[in-house]
Amino acid sequence: MYRYSNWLMLFILGLIALAIWAIYPPGEKIHLGLDLKGGMHLVLEADTSKLPPEENVKDAVAMGLEVIRNRIDQFGVREPTITRQGDTRIVVDLPGIKNRQSAVDLIGKTALLEFKLVDEAGDINKALKGEVPPDNEILYNSQGTPYLLKKDTLLSGRAIKDARVEMDQWGQPYVALDFNAEGADKFSEITGKHIGERLAIILDNVIKSAPVIKTRITGGKAVIEGNFAIDEANELRIVLKSGALPVPFTPIQNTWIGPSLGRDSIRKGLLSGIIGMICVIVFMGIYYKKAGLIADSALLLNLLFLLGALAALKATLTLPGIAGIILT
Repeated sequence: MYRYSNWLMLFILGLIALAIWAIYPPGEKIHLGLDLKGGMHLVLEADTSKLPPEENVKDAVAMGLEVIRNRIDQFGVREPTITRQGDTRIVVDLPGIKNRQSAVDLIGKTALLEFKLVDEAGDINKALKGEVPPDNEILYNSQGTPYLLKKDTLLSGRAIKDARVEMDQWGQPYVALDFNAEGADKFSEITGKHIGERLAIILDNVIKSAPVIKTRITGGKAVIEGNFAIDEANELRIVLKSGALPVPFTPIQNTWIGPSLGRDSIRKGLLSGIIGMICVIVFMGIYYKKAGLIADSALLLNLLFLLGALAALKATLTLPGIAGIILT
C-alpha cells in the first residue's frame, strides 16, 4: 500500500510538472479568443448573381472558404476562425489583428488575373464616346488611363504555380510569377505569336501593366510591375498564390473589438475567478476542516490541469470559457 502511494504521488507530481511546462509562459502558450484578445469579426456574403449557371452555389462558397483560409494563413494571423454560415455566408474571426483595412481588402479581393491583348489598331477616342467594337472592351489602369483591349482572355490566374515579391535594381518591389507546365506552354505560345504587341496584365478589371512583347518568353515566368509599396506587393502575392475567389464576396458585417475591451474582459474574468476561488477555499476550510483543505487542493490541481490541457491542445480561451472555469 505504501509503495502504491509513492507511485501515485510521483504520478501526480509528474502531471503537475507537465501542466506547468505546458502553460509557461502563459502569455505565449494559452491562445485567447476574439472577445479577450480583441480583433475583427467579419461576415461575408457571396454575390451569386455573378455565378455561371453551370456552377453550384454551395460548391462555389466552399471553394471560396478554402481560398479565404489560404489567404489568412499566408497573412500570418494566429488562431483565426473561419466558418460557413448558411448557404452563402462565411464568418471570419481574426484575433489580435492590427491592420483592419488590409485584412478586409485581402480577404474580399476576387483576385481574378487575366492576360489580354491591347488593340493598338482600335480607336480609343471613339470607344470612349460609346463606339466600342463588339470584340473589344475598355479597362483602366490604377492612374485612370483607359486602354482598348481585346475581350478574349489569353491566360488566367489558374495557370499560376507560384508568386513572390522581388526587388528590381532600383529597390522597387514587383511580383514575380511562375506558371505551371500548361501555363508556361501557353505563355510561350502567346508571346511568340504576338511579338511587337502589348499584353495587358489585369487584376480584378484593373490594368496593372501593359508591356510590349519583344520576344518569345519561355521558362514559364512573368512579372507584374506597378510602382507598388512593399505591403501592396505582398498583398498581391498572397491573393495570386492563394487563387481567385469563384464569386465576389461582399462584407455585410464588420465588427471591431478593441484590445482594451479584451484586456478589460480578462481582468474582470480573472478577478471573478480569484474572488470565487478564495470564497470556496475559505468556506471549505471552515466548514469541512481538513477534508475541506484536501478538496481545495484538488480544486487547485483541477484548475492547473485544465489550463495545461488548454495549452497542450492549443485550444482557444474565450470569455464563456472563463465563466465555465469559474463554475467548475
